[in-house]
Amino acid sequence: MTRTEFDDLVRKLGRRLYGIAYRMLKNQEGSEDAVQEVMVKLWKMNARLSGYESVEALATTMTKNHCIDIIRKQKHFVNSDQGPLSIFSNDEPSPQEKMERTESFLAIRSIIDELPEPYRNVIYLRDIEEKEYDEIAESTGQNINTIRVNLSRARKMVRDEYKKFYNESGRNKTTA
Repeated sequence: MTRTEFDDLVRKLGRRLYGIAYRMLKNQEGSEDAVQEVMVKLWKMNARLSGYESVEALATTMTKNHCIDIIRKQKHFVNSDQGPLSIFSNDEPSPQEKMERTESFLAIRSIIDELPEPYRNVIYLRDIEEKEYDEIAESTGQNINTIRVNLSRARKMVRDEYKKFYNESGRNKTTA
């Protein structure tokens, strides 16, 4: 792969890889660094890239794996840096908060499971599996605009049903 071809690849994949990294790391600077490191690794593999069927798939996998490594290192650093006062830290959610999060997660998952097929499928692929629109289009045979519309409708359905659940559970009763 020539330098020009590699530059074209970087332009083509840069935003997509950044999006993946940002969703995983939730940090702009860290995401930019992660993508840059993946691109450096790809350039070092330049001679072997022709052996891969899809350099895009390779770059996507490398980005995800690199972000997972970063997250693991951050967790290890946080865990090893805790001192004797860490047991008094308020960072840990209370049992009540944990229960509410679990309840919310289960409610949302149940709502998604009850959606009509095209909506359930697209919200699962995009929001749970974190697939890109073009990957969803390829696996479902739908065009990207249809996927976007179905995803928007699915999210609205989940939001509306969750509001009903939330109000019925007694945590947020409104007085009218």
